[in-house]
Amino acid sequence: MYGTHNVKSEGRSIGTSFSHYPPSVFRTTLSWRFIPVLVAVLVLIPVGTVILSFLTPTGDVWQHLVETILPSLLINTFWLALGVSVSSALLGVSLAWFTAVCDFPGRKIFSWGLMLPLAIPAYVMAFVTLGLFDFTGPIQTSLRSWLGPELFWFPNVRGRLGVIIVMTLAFYPYVYLLARNAFLTQGKRSLEAAQSLGLNRTQGFLKVALPMARPWIASGVMLVLMETLADFGTVAVFNYDTFTTAIYKAWFSMFSLSAASQLASLLIVIAFVLIVMEQKFRSRMRYAETKQSSRVARISLTGWRAWAVAGFASATLFFAFLLPTTQLIIWATHNFVEEFNQLYLSFLWHSLILSGLASILICSVAVLLVYSARRHPDIVTRVAVRVATIGYALPGVVLAVGIFVPLAWLDNWLREMAMQLFHIETGFLIQGTLAAMLIAYMTRFLAVGHYPIDSAMQRITFSIDEASMGLGLNGWNMLKRVHLPILKGGIYTAVTLVFVDVMKEMPITLMTRPFGWDTLAVRIFEMTSEGEWEQAALPAVALVLAGLIPIVLFTHQAEK
Repeated sequence: MYGTHNVKSEGRSIGTSFSHYPPSVFRTTLSWRFIPVLVAVLVLIPVGTVILSFLTPTGDVWQHLVETILPSLLINTFWLALGVSVSSALLGVSLAWFTAVCDFPGRKIFSWGLMLPLAIPAYVMAFVTLGLFDFTGPIQTSLRSWLGPELFWFPNVRGRLGVIIVMTLAFYPYVYLLARNAFLTQGKRSLEAAQSLGLNRTQGFLKVALPMARPWIASGVMLVLMETLADFGTVAVFNYDTFTTAIYKAWFSMFSLSAASQLASLLIVIAFVLIVMEQKFRSRMRYAETKQSSRVARISLTGWRAWAVAGFASATLFFAFLLPTTQLIIWATHNFVEEFNQLYLSFLWHSLILSGLASILICSVAVLLVYSARRHPDIVTRVAVRVATIGYALPGVVLAVGIFVPLAWLDNWLREMAMQLFHIETGFLIQGTLAAMLIAYMTRFLAVGHYPIDSAMQRITFSIDEASMGLGLNGWNMLKRVHLPILKGGIYTAVTLVFVDVMKEMPITLMTRPFGWDTLAVRIFEMTSEGEWEQAALPAVALVLAGLIPIVLFTHQAEK
């Protein structure tokens, strides 16, 4: 063996640490290093288009932003990112542990029900929350009629706390889904191992189970953090100024695309620093996965503990999914007869086909990235992988512009070459095609597919690779026959997250779609941009129902 096993206790993780392969292990006819570099170059084209905006002078616009609103933007963005990340981690990890390892009333329902908020876009949850809890909403109106006109104790829904709560309810499933997969593979045996070392259940969870699930939890928190940094719809609904709102104002109010791109480039720098810190934090750890542990009997909660956990899960599910979905259905029923027609079936079909194609493409590329990084853990490959996943921190509309500019140049060049060589007028070959949309989706959501698969790969010990090579497997054969069967859980998770995220994506779809390829997200944007909240409810309900399909399928597969 090239590696050694290390067991740690007293607050330190129990894991498996392996040294890197010797150079002979990685000899292959195909250089796997080329794959992450190629993907990184493809991602760098639109991202570089945004970053190169620093070379374009912006005049007084950029100076005005720096002198007036940039400090407050940094403060608002920092507190929002910190609040949503910490809250999502606490909520997601605790619920994941209870549903994966413990047994309490309603556990089977909560195990899949707590993933349902994934199907609700954060901007939809935002306008539903304001419709219910704002000053003129039914909740405060009813309370004033019962308790009097003064409600000093009622929190300000439009404040920072309101934004954090809404985003936490919308984004915690990222952490829940990944952490639950980690806890399912540990089962009760991690606590039994801790008890054999003299630790009680609480100490065993904090010192054994939680550190062993660290790669999955860190990946979920990173997805939440990058989603928070790039979100525009939610903060716009709450009128809470962050980097993304400043980007849109610089673009559409000040008519300065260069200033908007420069602000977006700061997001790229922040996201890259966060990714490097997260990778550095867990780069020296390896975590082994034991399939048999998922079959071990659960911890049976009794008495008040069982009902307290059931109440906690019920409250989360109610506020994150049942309440907003019920309100959407009520609004949708008011306009169903007038609004519903054959177009909604085409909206649904376009949303499903785009999400399906994007999921296959993104998760296939993510598997290749993860396997390449495993075979060649050198600095060039690691940097290429980090660059390839940086697009998730960019607002969709800015990323769409970053993709549109180079595609327009390539289209014009191809059209000129076709005219000079063959005297043929080709028109636009790439712009306004599904290929352009899939490239944009891959740039935006590659991190979503990468993190679950990478976390699953880190839990495969290097001794498995060494044993496979001893049996004559290497390269593609090892990936196909050894790693892919073990990575099934991570791949299912990645497909689910990517599918739902692409369905909810609005700016990229709006700006890169072929003519006539409207989706449910585009329809919601058209209605909400005109202030027609109730009209937006019908496509929002359809979007939620369509997003439930991969979640239900994933839950069924995960339980198997």
